[in-house]
Amino acid sequence: MKTILYASEIDEKLDRMAEEIIEKNSFLKEIILLGIERRGVPLAHRLAEKIRKASALEVRVGSLDITLYGADHRLIAKFPVLGGTNIPFPIDNGCVVLVDDILYTGKTVITAMQELLQKGKPEEVQLAVFIDHGRRSFPVCADYVGIKTEVQPPERVVLRLAEVDGGADTVMLVSGKEG
Repeated sequence: MKTILYASEIDEKLDRMAEEIIEKNSFLKEIILLGIERRGVPLAHRLAEKIRKASALEVRVGSLDITLYGADHRLIAKFPVLGGTNIPFPIDNGCVVLVDDILYTGKTVITAMQELLQKGKPEEVQLAVFIDHGRRSFPVCADYVGIKTEVQPPERVVLRLAEVDGGADTVMLVSGKEG
């Protein structure tokens, strides 16, 4: 395992992502950030706080738990406590930014879109990911990216967040069965 980003660098990348979200959506009065369980939720809250501090945009934050909708039901055994979808406000005709930690094959985003469209009909959906692995099985592209990587299996890049993993925020390069 090798640390490639530390907490302060992660925070700087989130500052930049928040600035890009503000710039692209400056004509709006409100934006909705929906974090994809697990690490997307704290990222959405962090981005929301940064957006609120730097702009006049009203920001609503919710969460999507796609564990039961995904193809990998092994996650249920690994993480038996589901975070639950929490969208306590209407999303119809709004601008929704889905927030996730890692974009790899695109399957998670496709599943999140299916869940999202069962909850309402947003005017626009954008995607913010902290790590873009670059490899896709589905044609999915992020609007906002913290870092892009080009590691090849068995190596992968992992984001650790204090809210989910405990300890300090880090981005690690792991190989094999590490991580």
